[in-house]
Amino acid sequence: MVPFLIFLFLDQRFIAAQDPKAITAELGQDITLKCRAPNNNILAGVEWSRPDLEPEYVLLLRDGHFIPEDQQPSFKNRVDLQDKQMKGGDVSLILKNVTDADAGTYECRVLTQGEKRRKRAVETIRVIKLSVVDPPGQPERSVGLKVGMSVLAVVLVAVVGFFIYKKHSMQRYQAAPAQLQPV
Repeated sequence: MVPFLIFLFLDQRFIAAQDPKAITAELGQDITLKCRAPNNNILAGVEWSRPDLEPEYVLLLRDGHFIPEDQQPSFKNRVDLQDKQMKGGDVSLILKNVTDADAGTYECRVLTQGEKRRKRAVETIRVIKLSVVDPPGQPERSVGLKVGMSVLAVVLVAVVGFFIYKKHSMQRYQAAPAQLQPV
C-alpha cells in the first residue's frame, strides 16, 4: 500500500489525467484552456483532442508545424496556441467564439523528444471538461429552440398527412371506374 501511495504522490501527471478540470465559458467568448508540460521535457509537439469527435484533433502541432489535415473541421480557424514556440512548456489552447458544440472533454497531450529522434513519447498532461452557458442577461435559447422544433414537427406531420391523403384519394378515384366496366 505504501509504494502505491508514493507512486501517486510522485507522479502528478497520473492524477492530472484522471481528474478533469471543469471550466465554464460563455457563448461567443474566446477562452484559453491552460496546459503546461514539465519544464525538463524537450517538446516535439502538442495534441489537443476531443475523444468524442471524429476526427478527434482540435489542434495538432508536430515538429513546429500545424497539421490541419487531421483537425476536426469545426475548429479550423478558431483555435491557436497561446505560445507557438511552447516556451517553458506552455501549450495552452485559445478557443475563439465558443459555441454550444464546443462543450465537452478536451485532452492536452505533449510529444516529448528523447535523446534520439526516434525515441518519442506522448504524455497526457491535462484533461479539461468545458461547459458552455448563455451570457448573463440573455434569454434562454433552449425554450425558443424547443418551441420552434415543436412547431416544425407539427407542420411536417400535417404536410406528410396531406400528401398521404391525396395519394389515397387518387388511387380510389382511379380504381372506381375499373369496377364499373362490364366483364
